[in-house]
Amino acid sequence: MSTLELPVLNGTNAHAQPHEQPMATYPFRRRKSRQVMVGHIPVGGNAPISVQTMTKTKTSDIAATVEQVRRCEEAGVDIVRITINDKYAADAIGDIVKQVNVPIVADIHFNHIFALKAIEAGVAKVRINPGNIGSRERIEQVLNKAKERQIPIRIGVNSGSLEKDILEKYGYPTPEALFESAMRHAGIAEECGFDDIVISVKSTDVRLMIEAYRMLAERTDYPLHLGVTEAGTPRVGTIKSAVGIGTLLAEGIGDTIRVSLTDEPEKEVEVGKEILRSLGLAQRTVEIIACPTCGRLEVDLFSITNQLEDAVKGIKKPVKVALLGCVVNGPGEASEADIGIAAGKGVAILYRKGEVVRRIKEDEIVSAVLEEIQAFQPQEAE
Repeated sequence: MSTLELPVLNGTNAHAQPHEQPMATYPFRRRKSRQVMVGHIPVGGNAPISVQTMTKTKTSDIAATVEQVRRCEEAGVDIVRITINDKYAADAIGDIVKQVNVPIVADIHFNHIFALKAIEAGVAKVRINPGNIGSRERIEQVLNKAKERQIPIRIGVNSGSLEKDILEKYGYPTPEALFESAMRHAGIAEECGFDDIVISVKSTDVRLMIEAYRMLAERTDYPLHLGVTEAGTPRVGTIKSAVGIGTLLAEGIGDTIRVSLTDEPEKEVEVGKEILRSLGLAQRTVEIIACPTCGRLEVDLFSITNQLEDAVKGIKKPVKVALLGCVVNGPGEASEADIGIAAGKGVAILYRKGEVVRRIKEDEIVSAVLEEIQAFQPQEAE
């Protein structure tokens, strides 16, 4: 944890949708960072933690890429990154930007010309990788163009693509190596009079990533983009991301996050938002709490939970639902939720804000809970 004196900041959700209720306060002592704007989304300062993802289509396939961005919008994404890896992608990005509602970040490796074209096409931010973007002259061209268009740059350091001289200096990727790479390029930007900078120092090694971000948090005030790179499959990647990103967020470090999974981008958004919700950093939608089950279980809670989880994906309402299949802890825990079920022997008791509503059959549980969710008034929630 940083030893800096960190103020308690208001976590009001400045870019909340009309159906959302902003959080009252930020639950942790948050690191104070400068703020940049990515389109209409503020990153840093006292802005809410934003959730990002990256498209996985060929950027040149405009229709497929736009469709994927729109799915991410529906999942609640704040910012979407798109690779500009060839001239066809560079030609397509302008049309994509015009057809979506969220800010688009151009992801650039190796060819700085693509960054210049993406900025001209109207992207809201550019991500460059110091390890492969090329000479200082090329970097300065990108910085000058971004400054002209008043958009930020993310300096995206990755442990797998550090500059050769830094890697030779430290022998292998270390927190100090990632920090030095980031600071080298932040220094170049500042020498060019450019300070709309976001920094990331990602690694597949969770411990390495945590320590590198802690160094940045203690020694700079740049807004930080958190992530565990190439985290893996949904099961492993979710765990690694939750540990790495969650640890830093709980220390007040981090301004925007991206969960990297070998899965569809909207799944990354869902996991990212769940990490924030678990720490009290995002407005709840429908939150389902279910018991892990044991030998006392006498209903098919696995099926009930899966059916309900699928059914509520599109419901944007802050409701806490508890599904308990145990007569020991079930009644007490179900009564503590907005809507609760305590089941046993093929039947269940339905609770609303701690009060018993009625007794229902096992095959009625999903429909009964959905009916209660639809009728639930958000102002009743805590």
